[in-house]
Formats: sequence, structure tokens, C-alpha cells
Amino acid sequence: MRMLLTSLCVAAVLYAPLAAQAGSPHFVTCTESQDGSTLSVDGKEAGLGDEPQIHVVLSAEAQCINPGNHHPQAGNKESVTASGSFPVQNGKALFSLDAAATFQPPCSPPMSVVFTSVSVCDDTDPANVYCCTL
Repeated sequence: MRMLLTSLCVAAVLYAPLAAQAGSPHFVTCTESQDGSTLSVDGKEAGLGDEPQIHVVLSAEAQCINPGNHHPQAGNKESVTASGSFPVQNGKALFSLDAAATFQPPCSPPMSVVFTSVSVCDDTDPANVYCCTL
């Protein structure tokens, strides 16, 4: 009986860290919206195991487009980014990020701001970065 208890305790000690670290991180939802020159991204990530928090990075290209939908010249483009750390609860995390584009001269009507190449990445573990492309 003592031998069986000792074997069970040894097995629990050896395999407990593996179970605690188990996880398969993935985006459950990842949505974007735009209000004027501000890009907002909201989402949910799951499969995070025992991570205490995640670090999420939003990146996009903002373009000031004229009424004829012509592509802008180099001066009317800019990269925008936003990042933040969000708590994990029960292996899941909710996140929300905003990035604003500012142009000089301003992108005002009849011109409009269009965001392209929108990407949201979890870079909590630099060796295992994964992204949601919108």
C-alpha cells in the first residue's frame, strides 16, 4: 500500500507541471470597427492554460483616400499600432485596442480614412507568436 501511495505521489509531482502548462492558444473572436480615423479591435482568446496575462498588438496601414477611390501618394499613408496586456481568467482573455491615424495635412472630407493590412497578434511568448488577420 505504501509503495502504491509513493508511486502515485511521484507521478503527480512529475505530471502536474505538464497539465498546468497545457494549452492551445487561439483566437475565438477577432473583430474590427472604425469610427472616423480610429480603428478598434475587440476579441476573445482561449486555450491559454495558466498564463496570468496576454500581450496583444494591433497593427494596420491607414490611407487617406480621395472620393474617386484613388490610392494615396506616400504622404497620405501611415502605419498605426496599439498594444496592451490583458488578464487571463479560466484560460480565456478578452481584449480591446484602439489605434488612431493622424495625417498632415489632415484627412478631411471629402477624403476618408481606410484601414488595410489589419493584424492582431498575441506576442506573450516571443517564440510562439500567433495572429488574427482581418
